[in-house]
Amino acid sequence: MTPRAARIVYVGHATVLVDLDGVRLLTDPVLRPRLMHLRRVGKVDANVLRGVDAVLVSHAHFDHLDLPSLERLGRELPVVVPRGAGALLRRRGFRAVTELEVGEALRIGPLTIRGTPALHPSERMPFGLKADPMGHLISGSSSVYFAGDTERFDGMAELGPVDVALLPVWGWGPTLGPGHMGPREAAEAAQAVGAGTAIPIHWGTLFPVHRALRGAPETVERPADEFAEHLGELAPEIEARILRPGEETSF
Repeated sequence: MTPRAARIVYVGHATVLVDLDGVRLLTDPVLRPRLMHLRRVGKVDANVLRGVDAVLVSHAHFDHLDLPSLERLGRELPVVVPRGAGALLRRRGFRAVTELEVGEALRIGPLTIRGTPALHPSERMPFGLKADPMGHLISGSSSVYFAGDTERFDGMAELGPVDVALLPVWGWGPTLGPGHMGPREAAEAAQAVGAGTAIPIHWGTLFPVHRALRGAPETVERPADEFAEHLGELAPEIEARILRPGEETSF
């Protein structure tokens, strides 16, 4: 039997729909038009959110673990979070919470989801919740690496090769803080994991409200193009597919 084509929808920021082998996974859902002091470019298509089978959360920062967005999806939906973050969701009434550690794996239908390392600050302020950040390696008839938020780390090459790498190429402000990759580092990461296709994420979606007085700042648009340029220099054999928020592709 010929495997179904896999589908990727870049919802925006670190929110990606991975539709693989009949299972629909949603990563780090941030679905609101405003998130604290951040404004969203465009709206989320509600049709994309229908039929989601499970949510994968990479870490506890507010722009990745957004409780109102998770509540929009429903408290019965299975949610996979890093070890230590489960109590936060259970207190809010979520009934199907699974905690995962780096190196651990679980099954969702025919897919295997393995927690992968991530170098990124772990605290969720102001109350001090700590849960080690992670990425996720999704394996079925194809393999998809969702990096979460991370710097490059030793051993990244051990994750590959992968069919598709979903790699963060920016943050949400004019500069990068610790624990992030810029366009060049993300291109190096794509090369390290031996990606067949690399899709930049964590760009084009959120920016501080005070920087929108004259429209969205250039940091909303620029990082993905720079990523593609660097990837073309470093590893021209890897295909860079740039999806704007709301766009999709198949492989």
